[in-house]
Amino acid sequence: MNYDSYFLHALAQLRDERRYRVFADLERIAGRYPRAIWHSPAGPRSVVIWCSNDYLAMGQHPKVIGAMVETAIRMGTGAGGTRNIAGTSHPLVELERELADLHGKEAALVFTSGYVSNQTGIATIARLMTGCTILSDALNHNSMIEGVRQSGTEKHIWRHNDLGHLEELLKQVEPQRPKLIVFESLYSMDGDVAPINGICDLAKRYDAMTYCDEVHAVGLYGSRGGGITERAGAAHRVDVIEGTLAKAFGCLGGYIAGDAALIDAVRSYAPGFIFTTALPPPICAAATTAIRHLKSSNGEREQHQRRVARTKAVLRAAELPVMPSETHIIPVLVGDPEYCKEASDLLLTEHGIYIQPINYPTVPRGTERLRITPSPHHDDDMIEALATALIDVWDRLDLPREDRALAQMSA
Repeated sequence: MNYDSYFLHALAQLRDERRYRVFADLERIAGRYPRAIWHSPAGPRSVVIWCSNDYLAMGQHPKVIGAMVETAIRMGTGAGGTRNIAGTSHPLVELERELADLHGKEAALVFTSGYVSNQTGIATIARLMTGCTILSDALNHNSMIEGVRQSGTEKHIWRHNDLGHLEELLKQVEPQRPKLIVFESLYSMDGDVAPINGICDLAKRYDAMTYCDEVHAVGLYGSRGGGITERAGAAHRVDVIEGTLAKAFGCLGGYIAGDAALIDAVRSYAPGFIFTTALPPPICAAATTAIRHLKSSNGEREQHQRRVARTKAVLRAAELPVMPSETHIIPVLVGDPEYCKEASDLLLTEHGIYIQPINYPTVPRGTERLRITPSPHHDDDMIEALATALIDVWDRLDLPREDRALAQMSA
């Protein structure tokens, strides 16, 4: 039997649908971000990254780097095992305390990634509540969808950010059944925000638990970087807050925060936590340093928002199809997977600008886009160069400009 034929067929299908993904070999240089070295087929080349999730560039902050290096020298590089087998290092314990404090919760639990924290966290919480029904926003991240699926419990999908539809579904669930509402605070492909207090009002009315994914908001919003839940004054109303250490905090890992009993139960039952190696001490120390810094420093957040506003204004003035967004996510609509990939390639090869194409299944077909994420370090010259490059690419590919492109998407 030719087993390779299965895999070659699957890859050919992706290529036919223009969804085959190509990774850029990048070397970020601390102190020069958002500039990086692209190791292209023709050799190394300097480029500007415009799509990183290291939103505040904390991954290159001297204090964060210093904490990682000092801890590695003092404690070594690895964790040494699972949390139960020698892997619960003191820096990890300190990190969980810092995260609990960040969200005003009794306890927190760290996982190896934000994906795992959602996948195993949601599934475990739901399984521990007999007869649980999950109500999930239609645009939730794949990690949340997998958590819902792996829970094996009944589920209902409510239309994105539609409180009326959520209430209709809540009314259909028997009052005595446990209910878990899962949603994101900030949706990373469109840049829109959940009506968190409205969701919490419904949860209180229908006696449901709430689980909020804050991965694209922690560090970036709220007076201490607690996310959209903090900004909305709703952190105390949300039962479980999930987040990541890999985006605004510039490190690696994911976590959930909530009541001590819930966190202890997940710690004790979640396979994705129990049977995997813990985060290494240097990463934990670096993440703790980033969180502590952003709790007390608003400078990065304020500069970030200024750069985001400037980028949006320049791109809109250039009549590019910037999709509506109230946050730091700036999606520019292309609407075709082949053109989206071609636009990304032209930006990289002709203009030294790296923006990864976003295609199905990450976004619905027909809404393929370039997802732009300014940082505090993207200066005015870089923003102007981005606009000039996008105009050139749009003209060369004869892509629709603002009015026509967004009208086509609405239709």
